[in-house]
Amino acid sequence: MTDDYVFGGPTETAAPPRDNNPPQSVSELSFALKRTLEDRFGHVRLRGEVSKVNHHASGHVYLTLKDDKAAIDGVIWKGSVRGLGVRPETGLEVIVTGKITSYPARSSYQIVIESMEAAGAGALLAQLERLKVRLQGEGLFDSARKKPIPAFPATIGVITSPTGAVIRDILHRIAERWPCRVIVWPVVVQGDAACGQVSAAIGGFDALTHDGPIPRPDLLIVARGGGSVEDLWCFNDEGLARTVAAAAIPIISAVGHETDTTLIDFVSDRRAPTPTGAAEIATPVLADLRYGLADLERRLDRAGGRLIEERRTLLRAAARGLPTRPEDLLALPQQRLDLASNRLSSGLQRNVSIHGQQLVSASARLGLHLLNQRLTRAEERLVAADRRLQGGLTANVAAHQHRLLRVSARLSPAPLHRRLDQRASRLSAASDRLTPTLPRRLDRDQARLAALSRALLSLDPKRPKPGFARVESRDGTMIASAAALTAGQAVNLVFADGSRRAHIDADEGTPTPRSRPAPTAARPRPPLAQGDLF
Repeated sequence: MTDDYVFGGPTETAAPPRDNNPPQSVSELSFALKRTLEDRFGHVRLRGEVSKVNHHASGHVYLTLKDDKAAIDGVIWKGSVRGLGVRPETGLEVIVTGKITSYPARSSYQIVIESMEAAGAGALLAQLERLKVRLQGEGLFDSARKKPIPAFPATIGVITSPTGAVIRDILHRIAERWPCRVIVWPVVVQGDAACGQVSAAIGGFDALTHDGPIPRPDLLIVARGGGSVEDLWCFNDEGLARTVAAAAIPIISAVGHETDTTLIDFVSDRRAPTPTGAAEIATPVLADLRYGLADLERRLDRAGGRLIEERRTLLRAAARGLPTRPEDLLALPQQRLDLASNRLSSGLQRNVSIHGQQLVSASARLGLHLLNQRLTRAEERLVAADRRLQGGLTANVAAHQHRLLRVSARLSPAPLHRRLDQRASRLSAASDRLTPTLPRRLDRDQARLAALSRALLSLDPKRPKPGFARVESRDGTMIASAAALTAGQAVNLVFADGSRRAHIDADEGTPTPRSRPAPTAARPRPPLAQGDLF
């Protein structure tokens, strides 16, 4: 190792020789590799299994694509996440399109994903099954949360494509069975934009009011014709399923044929095998209702006629039991009333005479001596109770006085004074012992703290002692061993009073001797206090 200065001060050095192969910095090499990867692999398609999915708070998605022999990191920027064909999930096999780039800070390469699609129907179905299990665990498939379908809807909302046979079949079937108002919300039913438009249509119908210019439908029909799994995949979107589950209006799902099943079939309030079947579930048959109403009307007329005839027969039978003249009905009761009134006057007189005799006999038995006898007995009972009360009170007072004398004899303030004197003496002794101890303890701790502070300053690598230097790389990183140095490496030597640059020679080289600076006089150390560790 050679230095470009001597310890006594800087010296002039010769100009370094020119190098035909100048060294590159790490950043230059990293960004050169980055440009090479992006130029060579600017557009690639990869197939692999998704793992380590991380949905960052910034909106970016970080993941790893792997197969049985290798793996590559991937990133999906926030602007590309919404345009993905499938949602990245761990274990899903996908085909991605993007470009290969590097991340210079970690010397690693990665793929920037621009599009993603499932690798075949098997991967789509596996993803769908995992999503179904998760939504079922949240209770979105429970029958208890499903809303009943209205029996006689006045307005029906249909969410489907405005062209094609589906909307014509639904309108024809509704007009044939139950003529009512139908509001069609046109959407696309295939592709990446379908789930967003269907969700917006459901939200738009929910936002309508019954008294607005466009009345709010009593129920909704989400319909689409048959197709492959990929064609119907937009109706397996998690966001659309949650929108259907949260809708306030009952929804009938009619997507595909009877053998086709999508995710909204499980969260909707009713599933129809076909769009025509949805129209039949949503509406009753008006002709059947009219026929039933007419039949009920005929039955009501017949039942009312029978009831009137029965009442007429009963009335005629009762009329035959009545006398010819109405006065005959009151004759017998009038006669019984006359007889009772005649017996009432004589009965009242006998009752008065009987009660008068009873009063006379009772008054003969009553006298003043009876009252005097009751008063005398009451006075005797009162005097006896007074005597018993006086004796009891006297005995009770004597017993309590005796108990009071015994308790007062045991009570004395002397034991309390003795305990107080003992506590006061113990407190005074502890105070006498503590008073001289605290200053000595504080002095000893202050001396130890000062010694530790001096030791810390002497061991600080950022402040080398005189005659010592700290070796650092050009970026300021401290080098602690010779093994970390390479030939020709530029370093900084940091002394207590400044720093100098130097270059490292080859291992077989011999360092050029330099004159040493004059040793500085050692500064006298302060006297160590008692208890100093150093």
